[in-house]
Amino acid sequence: MATLKLALPKGSLQESTFALLKRAGWNCTCGSRSYVPTIDDPDIAARLVRPQEIARYVSLGLLDAGLTGYDWIYENGADVVEVAELCYSKATSHPVRWVVAVPEASPIQKVEDLEGKRIATEAVGLTKRYLAEHGVHAEVEFSWGATEVKAPELVDAIVELTETGSSLRANHLRIIDTVLTSTTRLIANKESWADPAKRAKLEQLAMLLSGALRAESKVLLKMNAKKGDVAAVASVLPALHSPTVNTLSDPSWVAIEAVVDESVVREILPKLKAAGAEGMIELALNKVVP
Repeated sequence: MATLKLALPKGSLQESTFALLKRAGWNCTCGSRSYVPTIDDPDIAARLVRPQEIARYVSLGLLDAGLTGYDWIYENGADVVEVAELCYSKATSHPVRWVVAVPEASPIQKVEDLEGKRIATEAVGLTKRYLAEHGVHAEVEFSWGATEVKAPELVDAIVELTETGSSLRANHLRIIDTVLTSTTRLIANKESWADPAKRAKLEQLAMLLSGALRAESKVLLKMNAKKGDVAAVASVLPALHSPTVNTLSDPSWVAIEAVVDESVVREILPKLKAAGAEGMIELALNKVVP
């Protein structure tokens, strides 16, 4: 097949993207001054590109595919195929938000109060569409960075991306509304998606990246139990489908294993013990593909 030209996000999302690729099965490395990562797949040619630009280049066909936020697809009005939604960001696995924020002491309480005000943001198109939807006329200016420090001296409000809200709070800003909620997407150029070989590679990427993300919140529990206790033990396990049960060399005992949410393990281990489970172990997972 022709090499798949894949854009990876340069900047804050780069480290978490490389880590996700590794868990999915691809080793990707890049020097601090390089924009051409090395990836151990001869069918992929990776490039580091600012996430703000990836959707536009993919739409134009200059790149076959890329990982970027839905916000930048929306901002650029990019006509691309969204192959998969991948819920990961710089610090968490939660969606990120573009929010309207104002100084804590500002009289602005709602979007209508922005009428005639000045707003700074990196997402100018997104902000203008949001204001238009609310019938509000305001001056929207592009911010080259450090947007949080511009209010109140330079602007009345900002529209900024937030993951945890900590930076806004540190700069004494409060959120008055959410403009857009965004997650990372694997996107493809329409012509590339129509190419059978490239589509197969993209579907492989989507399946394994999604599987790696799914595995982050799950673990494999393994244990032994007497045959007579299998029903009681199985009733405690919230498995994906049903637990796997295998006979041991001693026919009166079985091995039981199940994939469960890590968050429930601390609650169910005592219950499993009481139900007759022994020799319980918990194992981390790299990928879970349903």
